[in-house]
Amino acid sequence: MSAAEKTVKEIQNQVVEEFSFFDEWDEKYAYLIELGKKLEILDPSHKTEEKKIKGCQSQVWLNSYLKDDKIYYQADSDAVIVKGLVSLLVRVFSGHPPAEVAQADIDFIDEIGLKQHLSPTRSNGLVSMLKQMKLDAVAFQALLQSKQ
Repeated sequence: MSAAEKTVKEIQNQVVEEFSFFDEWDEKYAYLIELGKKLEILDPSHKTEEKKIKGCQSQVWLNSYLKDDKIYYQADSDAVIVKGLVSLLVRVFSGHPPAEVAQADIDFIDEIGLKQHLSPTRSNGLVSMLKQMKLDAVAFQALLQSKQ
């Protein structure tokens, strides 16, 4: 099964499995940083105030677009850990129908123990990123429904 055919839940399970290979949190942070380094470069034209996530201590930009009735995300951050976090979210949510993203339960963050290992400000930023991604999905879902 290709990545495009996997559900949001299946990709979350894959992320949980990957993080289970690491015993220590410093290893998990190193992996997060590595994931952030692999994040596709965000076009500078998307690094605008409008695309900036509110509620993040670091600067985080999120661009979303619709292609073939599926939502795709692109993101960047000026902080290495946050860039890793947003890269996970991009991976989990991109390439799915907006309705699936909008309705998805996000449990991989708790399952890998991320929430309790983030500072309160990073945790709030993560919630803000998730919220914006879901809002974008709802907006694209409404757009698709209006075209039917």
